[in-house]
Amino acid sequence: MIEIKKKLSIPKYQQIVFSIEKAISKGKLKKGDQIPSINAIKEKHKLSRDTVLMAFNDLKSRGIIQSVVGKGYYITSENIDVKQKVLLLFDELNSFKENLYNAFVNNVNSNVEVDIYFHHFNYNVFKKVLEDNVGDYNSYVIMPANLNGTHTLLNNLPEDKVYILDQMPKELNKYAGIYQIEKDIYENLEKAFQNIKKYKKLLLVFSSKKQPKGMKDGFIKFCEKRNLPYHILESAEDKTLEKGELYIIPDDKNLLHVIKKIRADKLSLSKDIGIISYNDTLLKEIVEGGITTISTDFTAMGKRLAEMIQNNEHKHIENPNHFIVRHSL
Repeated sequence: MIEIKKKLSIPKYQQIVFSIEKAISKGKLKKGDQIPSINAIKEKHKLSRDTVLMAFNDLKSRGIIQSVVGKGYYITSENIDVKQKVLLLFDELNSFKENLYNAFVNNVNSNVEVDIYFHHFNYNVFKKVLEDNVGDYNSYVIMPANLNGTHTLLNNLPEDKVYILDQMPKELNKYAGIYQIEKDIYENLEKAFQNIKKYKKLLLVFSSKKQPKGMKDGFIKFCEKRNLPYHILESAEDKTLEKGELYIIPDDKNLLHVIKKIRADKLSLSKDIGIISYNDTLLKEIVEGGITTISTDFTAMGKRLAEMIQNNEHKHIENPNHFIVRHSL
């Protein structure tokens, strides 16, 4: 089954890979079949263990074979056209992440297979997904959010196979990635100061579990520089609205709470209560005459990520953002 021709210029580990692929394509190996062991191939063809292991790792990362503890390696997929497997570990499912995912899969080659998981800001889920998939993928795309200790888990993965998205904690700086610029909030509030100064108080709805610390720091810096009263709250659900307040709201759930209260209290958006939301959508262009947004471009993030992985780039890239002033300000 395994053919090794020593006079060929093709590396021996690739000859092992090609032999397995050929056996699958000719129907000699099918899903569920066991393949020769590392030691058997090593001894028969007088190869180093590392050479055989390199071939097995290539096949494993493409999902073609998988090891069963104490038994050996088995064929798990007959799709030999898959040349690269990518794991996406996102924090949560929302319309923005859907845009990112679609942009990514639409811009990678057809022979790239993509699997997506969500950790929902739960460290144990994050840990299990990574531990269960070590060595099974060519690339690992991770959204660590604000989870503590993620760097220790990522140490189990090859550094050059990891890409960090959205937030880039200092302890993960050694990895390539595309991230939002945490100073965005300060710079964008400065741009909108003429619209903002009519409000008596600024309120940031901030979850330390989900939002980057830089968002809160930028907000405080702006308010203190401009000598504007401010307050930071975890949720707007139980907040009584007061005229003259401007709400900066990163998540859509709290945005809906505030809009519903504006309607229930018969307040006027913009005149009585101002809103700046995060991450633009088609609905925010329309609802209540238009919601002002600070928005990173998740579609651009997905496209650039596809380029990085396919070109084997290892860089830190700041993702572009947009500040769109609408009726709510």
